[in-house]
Amino acid sequence: MGRHTGSTTLKESSIRGAKETHPIWRGIGCVLILVIPAISIVIGNLLVNFALANKAIKLRIPYQLLGIPKMPDILYKSAGLKPLLPLLRIPNLYAYIVASIICILLISSVISLVYAVVYRMANPYRYGPLDEPPSRIKAKKHSR
Repeated sequence: MGRHTGSTTLKESSIRGAKETHPIWRGIGCVLILVIPAISIVIGNLLVNFALANKAIKLRIPYQLLGIPKMPDILYKSAGLKPLLPLLRIPNLYAYIVASIICILLISSVISLVYAVVYRMANPYRYGPLDEPPSRIKAKKHSR
């Protein structure tokens, strides 16, 4: 018998395989990738329209984001970018884009925070199958 063979070595059958994510969680993630931007675009549009309608409220939009976007002339001459030209006629487009990005960040951070709290409350195993548990011996501090 060799040094590393015998009854104390791990056999392949005793080693756990890598856990795979359940398909339902991948489906939920795919739906969230589609739903969060759609919701944030709607909320961003509502916020910008609300801020423009109620100027007395402290929610001010920088004037650089307001108005119809101006693009270089070469963009209008390009044949491949012609389908994007109707987007450039939307007033306050930059304000809508910025508000939507901010909403995406806020919604995603809230979802991540809720997920972290629920994951912590579910109390998963602290150590994986290949981790060594902490030692029970407490070292004493020595002073010189």
